[in-house]
Amino acid sequence: MDAMTSSVPASSLDPAVAARLKRDTGGLVAAIAQQYDTGEVLMLGWMDDEALHRTLTTGRCTYWSRSRQEYWVKGDTSGHVQHVKSVALDCDGDTLLVKVDQVGAACHTGDRTCFDAGTLPLG
Repeated sequence: MDAMTSSVPASSLDPAVAARLKRDTGGLVAAIAQQYDTGEVLMLGWMDDEALHRTLTTGRCTYWSRSRQEYWVKGDTSGHVQHVKSVALDCDGDTLLVKVDQVGAACHTGDRTCFDAGTLPLG
């Protein structure tokens, strides 16, 4: 196990859910946040078993910060909260789709979404 997973307490995530997850080498699964009513893709974050458990049980998105090596609840410092409407696992078990009601900006830059920095040219 890496330093992240060995320093956090064991998760209370339902074992049946945990068994379906395909984690990366750091024990993480990509989590895409999407506005539940418009389909707007807001951001990508990372969750381990405990972050997913907290997200499912509190109704607020909890992510694992790879840079700070700690959990963070979206909106605790910014006020830009993500209220969870549903969570789905993709067919491979390696990505979560978290449908949320986003309050304020989703991006740390203050933008509504992390994906409005410009489209890349095709061809």
